[in-house]
Amino acid sequence: MDCEEQKDEEKTFPSLVDRYYTRWYRTDMKGRTCEDHCVLQHSNRICIVTLAETHPILQNGRTIKSINYQISNGCSRLNNKVSGKSKRGGQFLTDFAPLCRITCTDETEYTIYSCIRGRLLEVNEVILETPSLLLEKPSTEGYIAVILPKFEESKSITENLLSREEFESVVSKRAVAPSHPAAVPSAPIGLDGD
Repeated sequence: MDCEEQKDEEKTFPSLVDRYYTRWYRTDMKGRTCEDHCVLQHSNRICIVTLAETHPILQNGRTIKSINYQISNGCSRLNNKVSGKSKRGGQFLTDFAPLCRITCTDETEYTIYSCIRGRLLEVNEVILETPSLLLEKPSTEGYIAVILPKFEESKSITENLLSREEFESVVSKRAVAPSHPAAVPSAPIGLDGD
C-alpha cells in the first residue's frame, strides 16, 4: 500500500463525536431565524448542547466579546452543583431554559437555550476564559453545557428535535428561499436578449 492509499483510508474514519453521539437540531430558536442549536446525544442518555454550524455566532468571522452564565439576578448556571450517582442538586431545565448569553464584539447578543428537558450536569467554564473555543471547536471543547434527561423521558426528548437529514433539508431551503422571490416572475430562457 502506498502513501496516497493510506491517506485516503485515514480520511474515512468518523470523528469521535460522529462515532459516539447522535446529532439532533433545533432550528430558529424562539422564532429567531438561523439561531440553530445542536444537541449531541450519547447512548448513555447524556446530552451535550452546542451551537449548530449555521448559528450566526459561527458565521461571518464574528468574535465573541463575553459569555455570561448569569441568567437573572437569582439564577446563575455557574452555581449548579451536582453530587452522587443520581446527580442530585443539578438545576432542572425545560426545553426553553436559557443556559447562557453570548455577546459578540459587534454588541449582538444571543441567548443559548437548553433545547431539551433534563438536569444540568455542568456548564463549560473553559469557554469563559477562552471564548475562541466556541468558534473553533463548537462540537468538542467549545460545548455550552451537559444535560441529563430523566430516564423515562430519554427516548422522547428528541421528538421536538430534527435529525441531521431534516436539519440539512431546512438549511438548504433557507439557501434557496432568498434567491427565488415569489413576486418576481422569471423570463423564459432565451428571451432575455442573451
